[in-house]
Amino acid sequence: MAALSSDRNTPLSSGDLRSGAVAASQLIYAGAIVMRNAAGFLVKGSTATGLIGVCCAEHRADNASGSAGDMQLRYRPGVYQFANSASTDEITAADIGALCYVVDDQTVAKTAATATRSPAGFVEDVDEQGVWVRFDAALTRTAIL
Repeated sequence: MAALSSDRNTPLSSGDLRSGAVAASQLIYAGAIVMRNAAGFLVKGSTATGLIGVCCAEHRADNASGSAGDMQLRYRPGVYQFANSASTDEITAADIGALCYVVDDQTVAKTAATATRSPAGFVEDVDEQGVWVRFDAALTRTAIL
């Protein structure tokens, strides 16, 4: 492509609100952890491998009887609070800055539980109500490669 010779109206994506295709047979509740599977479709958070944390669902997406891509889900990357795991997988202040892993669509844990869990994102903070997780799929993917 040749260099510009006049003004150009360049498209912008601020990255604030995104949308993605939902995988088949998925019911994702508003407020749930959202992950991307290996095929690039969005799924609810669960104990599984091969997924990457994307964010928190902005609305409910019921594609339970649909095919992959039949529905779109709006989501917003950022820092969100989710439930903390318990016992030896409980996240503490010592884990701030480390990756955390998805247990289900509202719970994160300190470890991958012998390679059975996928990364959610990075621990931003921990308080009495739960774990603040920074969701950035590109950053998380880079950290695990």
